[in-house]
Amino acid sequence: MTFSDEDAQEMGEEEDSSEFIYIVQPTPPELEDGGQPTADDLQEINLGTESDPKKVFISALLTEEEMMEYKNLLEEFKDVFAWDYEDMPGLDPNVVVHTLNISEEKKPVKQAQRRFRPELMIQINSEVNKLIEASFIREVQYPIWLANIVPVRKKNGKLRICVDFRDLNQACPKDEFPLPITELMVDATTGFKAMSFMDGFSGYNQIKMNPEDEENTAFRTPLGTFCYTIMPFGFKNA
Repeated sequence: MTFSDEDAQEMGEEEDSSEFIYIVQPTPPELEDGGQPTADDLQEINLGTESDPKKVFISALLTEEEMMEYKNLLEEFKDVFAWDYEDMPGLDPNVVVHTLNISEEKKPVKQAQRRFRPELMIQINSEVNKLIEASFIREVQYPIWLANIVPVRKKNGKLRICVDFRDLNQACPKDEFPLPITELMVDATTGFKAMSFMDGFSGYNQIKMNPEDEENTAFRTPLGTFCYTIMPFGFKNA
């Protein structure tokens, strides 16, 4: 590529005999600040009642007419969304189940019991009871593999019950099938007038565990020992 004197001047370069001296231009303030936000401000819409809220969010940049159209559409089809665990029937096991390919060379591991502060015990028991009521877990008597729970505080202040499946993950080979590239999926939306981001509410919880592998997901809680009937978080190939 060759540059003329005019090109050099436009690029902020000064000519000095036979070579160019490149002058570094200051970064525009909008780039220093990280650029313009790509996400719109959101407006909350409650499709339920005050006692039983069903909240969704739409762009605050829409016109009044567009907002009414979206609100009417969501109101008409609000029954297709899962608002609670009870609203999710789960996927048919004939379609998909999650199976653990545990290596026969690995010995089962039973993790040593962990202790929790008394103030955490109440919250842990409450979360465990929610999983029991939703039929996501069931009690198990004599597990071969046994993990501990790990309470994690979420951004909204609530407690999430995770399970330390590191030992079990080490016994399972990794599935190298590639996931879709997010950037390419987003680029594919170019040219469309509207784009919707749907929250996959408890998407994991809609896939069943292979019944033969359920007891391998056993974990210890203050209320007893349980195993998952649905695919839990934390598995290497989940």
